[in-house]
Amino acid sequence: MMIFMRKYLPAHMAGIIRQDPSGKSIEFKNISLMQHMLLFFFLFFSVFSMAQGQTGNLPENVVITSNRNKTQVRTGENGELLINVSQRDARKFKAHGLIRYSEFGARGDGKTDDIAAIAATHAFANQHGLPVKADEEATYYIGGKDLTAVIRTDTDFGTAAFIIDDTNVENRNAHVFIVSSGLQPFKPEGLSSLKRNQEKIDVSLPGPSLITVTNSNVRRYIRFGPNQNDGAPQTDIFIADKDGNVDMDAPIIWDFDQITDITALPIDEKTLTITGGRFTTIANQAESRYTYYSRGIAIRRSNVLLDGLEHYVTGEGDHGAPYGGFINIRDCAYVIVRNTILTGRKTYQTIGSAGVPVPMGSYDISLNRALNVSFINCSQTNDINDRAYWGIMGSNYCKNLVLDNCTFSRFDAHMGVANATIRNSTLGHQGINAIGSGTFIVENSTIYGWSLINLRSDYGSTWQGDFIIRNCVFVPSGGRTTSASLIGGSYSGQHDFGYTCYMPERITIENLHIDDTNHPADYQGPAIFANFNRHMTDESFVEKFPYVRTREVIIRNVTTASGKTLRVSDNPFMFKDVKLSTD
Repeated sequence: MMIFMRKYLPAHMAGIIRQDPSGKSIEFKNISLMQHMLLFFFLFFSVFSMAQGQTGNLPENVVITSNRNKTQVRTGENGELLINVSQRDARKFKAHGLIRYSEFGARGDGKTDDIAAIAATHAFANQHGLPVKADEEATYYIGGKDLTAVIRTDTDFGTAAFIIDDTNVENRNAHVFIVSSGLQPFKPEGLSSLKRNQEKIDVSLPGPSLITVTNSNVRRYIRFGPNQNDGAPQTDIFIADKDGNVDMDAPIIWDFDQITDITALPIDEKTLTITGGRFTTIANQAESRYTYYSRGIAIRRSNVLLDGLEHYVTGEGDHGAPYGGFINIRDCAYVIVRNTILTGRKTYQTIGSAGVPVPMGSYDISLNRALNVSFINCSQTNDINDRAYWGIMGSNYCKNLVLDNCTFSRFDAHMGVANATIRNSTLGHQGINAIGSGTFIVENSTIYGWSLINLRSDYGSTWQGDFIIRNCVFVPSGGRTTSASLIGGSYSGQHDFGYTCYMPERITIENLHIDDTNHPADYQGPAIFANFNRHMTDESFVEKFPYVRTREVIIRNVTTASGKTLRVSDNPFMFKDVKLSTD
């Protein structure tokens, strides 16, 4: 509605509309009584329309005016960003076809806080559909102000540098940039239940849309261990076309007997491209607690390409709060991160929910409720086998994640991933950690973790589907002395995770070399499975919550540096019914 009003109001009035952060009211500044009367209908209709549903997820509090005064950016008494663009500059920007940060007052000297100018540049660019380009070789300092730049048009950070100073932050939850859609989410009506793998939903949509559903009466992912919790409401996210046909490459994974909340977000057809930029974070010095900092680039729009970005971290000391991902991808689909260099975060300790010390996960990549996300030709600045740094990636509720030609310290799926592929990549000391469903493919890669794939025990070491491992090298524990096992995890059978737990139904391993040169004296050779339950040694053990174990393992051409043969497990009883097929 805001776009409608700006489009059809006279030119001298189109730039003086302000929508408050709640999205429920509009304010008109500096207009006459007659103009108020003429616009009463528009105001009433706009407020009525906005009250019908969500109006976006942006922290925007921006007033844009256009008059004869000079172009100027300032902050109002209530923290709103006040932007005036002279009529002459407005014509010039449109004629040039792009806008630079310096044209809104950014100094780029590495000392002056430029976040207001950067945010203003994007706000005006968004209003007029213009791309943004950083000034060549500029260094933009971004302090701790509670101000976010919203990106809705192509942006070229180019050769510019950005210093993000987190030593004194007003709002640790405020992203520096949010890549956002101009399309608005809404709540489809008439859908009361869903079935796993359902192919069509009985709703009509404006076009391909991202659907998020929740049943708050069912708890899943009830975590076990030092960071134990009561789980999370059952949640799923999927794509449906305008006729309600579900994209079965990212299927519905739960039965929903009841839907307590549902949201649909139309998917942008055009790809938004962000290129270049060299970002350096000066790390926070906060107390080491689970007070995550969100000071980076948040992607909340589907069809985004992020290409050629670099992110570095400096100033980490002996304590600090963790980070929730410099690249934070959530509630979107079809995102590609390419030719990008990131940095692992230092690991700090705190007290977990069980009252014992725990290392805190701290991430440069975070993905939540995201579908069809690929990292291509990406790496990190620090040693992927340096255990002083936490694994670079964490994810929840995702589907179809791909790492291709990446060198990272870790791949991780906390609260489930449906389908994942790792190819042509190298993964460091934290290796591959996952739970989920579908098909997990690891090919043409080198893994330095404790196991080749670790099924996370805090979420039930569950994978409902298949593993395919081919043309890989496995270096157990990064070459440290250890007894190697390919599939790691543990399962007591006594904890309710909120779902039935599975091991992969079928595991196919082809052309694998295990570099188990360093091993203990009593080493019997690498095991396919770790000892998942040391108490389950005969029929007398009873699983309160039974574990559905692997049906078949197919082995073709597995070699070892030690010369020892691959065996099933240190716990042969637990895996006695697994069918082992070899050439």
